[in-house]
Amino acid sequence: MTLVKDDSGRESGDDKGDMPGGDDPYVPSERRLDRERYKRARARRATAIAALSTLITAAVLYVVVVSAPGWERTKETFFDPHYAREALPKVLEGLLLNIRLLLICGVLVLVLGMLIAIARTLPGPVFFPLRALAAAYTDFFRGLPLIINLMIVVFGVPALRLQGVTVDPVWLGGTALTLTYSAYVAEVFRAGIESVHPSQRAAARSLGLTNRQALRHVVLPQAVRRQVPPLLNDLVSLQKDTGLVSIGGAVDAVRAADIIAQRSLNYTPYIVAGLVFVALTIPMTRFTDWVTARMDRRRAQGGAL
Repeated sequence: MTLVKDDSGRESGDDKGDMPGGDDPYVPSERRLDRERYKRARARRATAIAALSTLITAAVLYVVVVSAPGWERTKETFFDPHYAREALPKVLEGLLLNIRLLLICGVLVLVLGMLIAIARTLPGPVFFPLRALAAAYTDFFRGLPLIINLMIVVFGVPALRLQGVTVDPVWLGGTALTLTYSAYVAEVFRAGIESVHPSQRAAARSLGLTNRQALRHVVLPQAVRRQVPPLLNDLVSLQKDTGLVSIGGAVDAVRAADIIAQRSLNYTPYIVAGLVFVALTIPMTRFTDWVTARMDRRRAQGGAL
């Protein structure tokens, strides 16, 4: 603020220099300009060092692989362009089944996992049997390897010859995936529910909400927001494991690659299928990292999660 004198000799403030459009705009100091130039120089130097280190590492790996005694045979067996072009359309066609399984099983896993988590956190002795069953479910399916679960469901259910029960390997494989991943997701939700301070529920009850209303409107919204990153990680894992339904004969991306590989005795189709899954997984992984970093920044700033 600039002080000026009026006709009577008294001083008064002139705010024109402090206004955004005033005559005295903000000019950064020379020290701040030097600091910003130093930061930019350090960033450019770090980028150059990272690029050079990456190039050197890639060159060393290339030389090691190419100079291996069996490289030529490996190149023909795993990196044949002819079989790659033949396998790509079939693999992409089978990938549609993997994506459908991901979408359907993902929704079922979230719903079932939430119900199991709520059952494990119900208070009171009357709900002990329900809590015990939910705990037994999570312990069993988290301990049982997914591949064994798939074999039991895909091959065991048709052997029972139950009336009205499908024997389609796609549906049975999706059921096995849902059973296994629901146990993992239930533990994620339970951790989120238990991370909400009991005072939140007590405050909701003091306002007249019932236990069910407090859980629905106060506890669960906070629990789900806090557990978004691990839930997305489980979704990424589910996306990859949808390829295991091929053990029952379902023609997905992995099975399509396997058919061509068995016919040609060349393993290039497996490499193609693997790269397709990687290309599908990387965006989901980067999105998970972005969500995690965003939540960490908001937590550090004291904002709502």
